[in-house]
Amino acid sequence: MGRYVVRRLLQMIPVFIGATLLIFLMVNVMGDPIAGLCGDRQCDPATAAQLKKEFGLDKPVWQQYLTYMGNVFTGDFGTAFNGQKVTELMSTAFPVTIRLTIVAILFEIVIGITLGVVTGLRRGKPVDTSVLMLTLVVISIPTFVTGLLLQLLLGVEWGWIKPSVSTDATFSELIVPGLVLASVSLAYVTRLTRTSIAENSRSDYVRTAVAKGLPRRRVITRHLLRNSLIPVVTFIGTDIGALMGGAIVTERIFNIHGVGYQLYQGILRQNTQTVVGFVTVLVLVFLVANLVVDLLYAVLDPRIRYA
Repeated sequence: MGRYVVRRLLQMIPVFIGATLLIFLMVNVMGDPIAGLCGDRQCDPATAAQLKKEFGLDKPVWQQYLTYMGNVFTGDFGTAFNGQKVTELMSTAFPVTIRLTIVAILFEIVIGITLGVVTGLRRGKPVDTSVLMLTLVVISIPTFVTGLLLQLLLGVEWGWIKPSVSTDATFSELIVPGLVLASVSLAYVTRLTRTSIAENSRSDYVRTAVAKGLPRRRVITRHLLRNSLIPVVTFIGTDIGALMGGAIVTERIFNIHGVGYQLYQGILRQNTQTVVGFVTVLVLVFLVANLVVDLLYAVLDPRIRYA
């Protein structure tokens, strides 16, 4: 196991470098960030040259990338064009988005897997058909429609929640935004769990466990569910990074100042340091989440061993 982890960590290095290089190149072709600093009026040549020199934009792109990566390994993600350190923006944005992601993942695990198990064991029954139709509706509705509708009903019409999340962004305030963020993924988890449960319920090891006289609950939890969760864990593990980076719509609707909000502001203002810094951390989140998922395979299925 230890050798496998070391090998995976070494494989992450070229993936990380390639992903950050691609992001750096894409962000640097968005436009001229100096023009955005001067507002509606065009910068005079002297001021533009001074700003480019100050932020290192007068150097070739490859040299800018090498300088940036050298600073990243020392914990310096650069300075935003407003003079604020990117690490300071991260220290305020990432805790909020992490709490929002935790709420969303809990919804996926608790509701999604529960509904998937229930419908998988009752395939073809009315409850199965009803849940399948409901998940199809959820998948078909865009997230911004779901968010605005819940905000209007629960926040404005009925007054059950605050329409906008406060700057503290406590877990209680993030329940509805977390549900909105997890809605589509929750539907996929439900359908994926249902399919996996339905397929594995006809396997030989399940029939053997039933023939041995084991209690139904033990057959489901110890045998059927553990093997059926492997594709579900894969989806949820990769979904962690997607939820953190794809929360732009949800955070805009509920006025949450998290990672999505900072990415939106960075793209809008062509603030390359902010965008590249946040996306670099999200790349690390994706890589670590994939490693954790691979290690969980051996926990769920004892037949899986890593050399």
